[in-house]
Parts: sequence; structure tokens; C-alpha cells
Amino acid sequence: MALTNAQYESIIREYEEKQIKSRHMLEERLFCIRKDYPEYAALEDASASLSSSFTRRLIDGEEGARQALSASLQELRLKKEAFLLEKGFPSDYLEPVYECSDCRDTGYIGQKKCHCFEKKITELLYHQSNLSGSLEQENFDTLSYEFFPGSALADYKKVVNISRDFVSSFDEDHRNLLFMGTVGTGKTFLSNCIAKALIDTSHSVIYFSAADLFDTFARYVFGKDKNALDHFYKDLYHCDLVIVDDLGTELGSSFVTSCFFSFLNERQLLKKSTLITTNLGLKEMQDKYSDRICSRIIGNFEICVLTGPDIRILKKT
Repeated sequence: MALTNAQYESIIREYEEKQIKSRHMLEERLFCIRKDYPEYAALEDASASLSSSFTRRLIDGEEGARQALSASLQELRLKKEAFLLEKGFPSDYLEPVYECSDCRDTGYIGQKKCHCFEKKITELLYHQSNLSGSLEQENFDTLSYEFFPGSALADYKKVVNISRDFVSSFDEDHRNLLFMGTVGTGKTFLSNCIAKALIDTSHSVIYFSAADLFDTFARYVFGKDKNALDHFYKDLYHCDLVIVDDLGTELGSSFVTSCFFSFLNERQLLKKSTLITTNLGLKEMQDKYSDRICSRIIGNFEICVLTGPDIRILKKT
């Protein structure tokens, strides 16, 4: 599960706060009922007294004592429920109130994470990805081949199959993808398809446009907050998948080249997957960055070329 300790602890704190809130609500309700209805208080006290009176008999192993206690407590429970209904309250008014009745707001059913916990993980990962809005519209379920002509369709289908295989084998194989092609040929759409499929299986994904990535590098590197820089590096280098969109649109500099090499190198050493989309060809990439970076990409990335017209323009016309 792709959560940091801090993220896991923040979810656990949410559950603890829910339990405290539920307990306080129950205590307040019970206090008011006992104060306003002494006869209900008497039934509550009778339940406690009954359990106490059976303690010695249970310890001594008296035959039938446990069954007798259970029957007596059940009788008192039914009387309390009937009393609450008579006074206009729900029969379970003094039962704990849970947002999730399956795990009783603990987040776990036995040793297994509850479905509500899994949902919280997915929501957190969506928020972290910087893609929460886009993925509702751009995913494998909405994928269409309608606007791809001739050979461009064959190229696109090939990259779709590679993308699906990348997702299905993600936990077994360490792979990197480079989507190359002109504007509007589906590179960003397919990267979003991959992102959604992985987030929905609880993998951490972080998306950056190339310009935003290097701006973020500069902000943290030249900032005064060393802890913030450490956290940024930790997230960026340890995330399951980082998507860098539109590589080549950022302003070039020696700083950008240095950061880009460090980024590629660290993620390769950690065997963490990276997906890059670009309008550049390999020769343009070599000219813009360096032989060392271009060599690293050619050696460590599966290069996928998308061709054809600008799909965004075709859709509008």
C-alpha cells in the first residue's frame, strides 16, 4: 500500500476522532435520558446489578448460570427498548452511532482494512496526484478510437495495449514509458488512463507538467525550509509512479538539466516507474538536455510513438 507513515496516521486519527465523537454523543444522550426519566435509569441500574449478582455464580462454574444471566439481560434490554419507543425515541437511541457499521469506525474488520479505509486511501491518493479532476473524464473506460485515421489508429492501439500491460504488470515489472508524438495525439490522455488505473488499485501517482516540476524544484531548492525540501524529495522519489507531462515546454537551463538527471537517476536506483510525455524527438531531446540524459532515457524507457492529426481540433470541428 502506497502510503507514508504520516498519511496512514492521519487516516487513523480520523477514525479515532469519529470514535470519540460517537462516545461523547452516546454519553450525552444517556445522561439526558437518565435525568429526565428515572424509570429508565432504574432499568439501567438493574442491568448492572444483575451482572454483578451473577459474577460469583459464573466464577464458581454454576451450571446454567451463563444462560440464566443472558436471558435476564435480554429481558431487561427489551424493556429498555420498549420504554424508549413509548417515549418517542428510536429503540437504538442509546446504541453507538457509526459512520461505517461494518468496521464500527475502526477502519478494520479483523486484520483486514475495511472498504471505508480503502476508500479513504484512494481519495488521499487522488488528491496527492494533482489529477483528481482530469481522471473522471480521461480513463480507459472513456477511451475511444473514433478520431484516429489509418496508420495513426494502428500506432494508437499499439500504445493502448502497452499502457494496459504496464498497469497489469506494474507490481511485477519495473518499467518506464516515454510517449512521443506531436500535439494532440493522445499522449496525456493515455498517461491519465494509466494514472487512474493505478490509483484505483491504491498505488501512489504524482503528476507534474514539466514546467511545474522544475518550478517546484527551484522553489524548494532555493527556499529556506530544509524539511520541506526533504519531504518533496521523499514524495517525488518514492512515489510509485511519477508522470512528467510535456517535457520540453519548460525553460531550459543548467539547473533544469541537473535536476532532470538527478530525478531520473534517483528513481531508476529506487526502481520506481516514471512516465514522460513529450512533443520532442530524440534528436531534439539530445540537443535540449545532454547526451547523458538522452542515453539514460533511451536505455531505461520503453519508447512509444503516437502519430496523426491533433485529436482535440478534430473533436471540435
